[in-house]
Amino acid sequence: MNQSNKINTFSISRLFVYTLLIIASFLSIFPFYWMFVMATNHNSAINNLPPAVIPGSQLVTNFTNVINTIDFFGAILNSLIVATFATAGTLFICSLAGFAFAKLHFKGKNILFIAILVTMMIPPQLGLIPQYIIITKLGWLNDLRAIIVPGLIDAFGIFWMRQYISSNVPDELMDAAKIDGCSTFRVYWNITVPVIIPAFATLAIIKFMYMWNDFLWPLVVLRDQSSHTIQVALRGLIDNYVRDNGMILSGTFWATVPLVIVFLLLNRLFISSLTEGAVKS
Repeated sequence: MNQSNKINTFSISRLFVYTLLIIASFLSIFPFYWMFVMATNHNSAINNLPPAVIPGSQLVTNFTNVINTIDFFGAILNSLIVATFATAGTLFICSLAGFAFAKLHFKGKNILFIAILVTMMIPPQLGLIPQYIIITKLGWLNDLRAIIVPGLIDAFGIFWMRQYISSNVPDELMDAAKIDGCSTFRVYWNITVPVIIPAFATLAIIKFMYMWNDFLWPLVVLRDQSSHTIQVALRGLIDNYVRDNGMILSGTFWATVPLVIVFLLLNRLFISSLTEGAVKS
């Protein structure tokens, strides 16, 4: 009887958990689905009661209007360049810094690490004016370097890599590599990097998404339409007098697709990095 009660309790618990997961999944996916529905419907469908929940027949028309209004593919290309180079540079620099803070010993290491963490508490808007002055002095206005270079250093990335390397790269493995004659950089490249691939995937998703969605800084330094990233370009879909919501949501939907692709490509490693500590004894 007790065994039967335990089985029933376990079944009810699993049913409750799965119900919560289904509800959470629906709430997460529905906004993206609704955006797709609106991107395939006429402008007036967004104000209908009840609202449209079935895709319409205006997908091609709305997207054609997007292309005719803004340089959509050029902006997508600019965003890909910015997000890809900034993400790749961040992974390399932050993993190097994280390796140094986690495994090397040098004077002032703890103070410097605390100083880096403190910068995470400072709103990025406070650095907007001095950063703009520096970019102007360098002559990088309307240049994608104005977005890529400031995005190479990430305090959270350094913190994340330092924590992951500390808990997943054994000191004994590094000592053995040094005994075999490996230099410090070779220990990083040949020993540490293969171990922290899941951490790379997690940071890559976070950084790529941040750079792709960034709006304020690109709006300030990219004034030429040919240099606009996708978030700045989408602003051109909003007219002060006539607002075509179907066209706006069509552009927004297709601008979101690359983010979904990146996540699907890296989600296995992303989940692996989050569950790494759960399987350790």
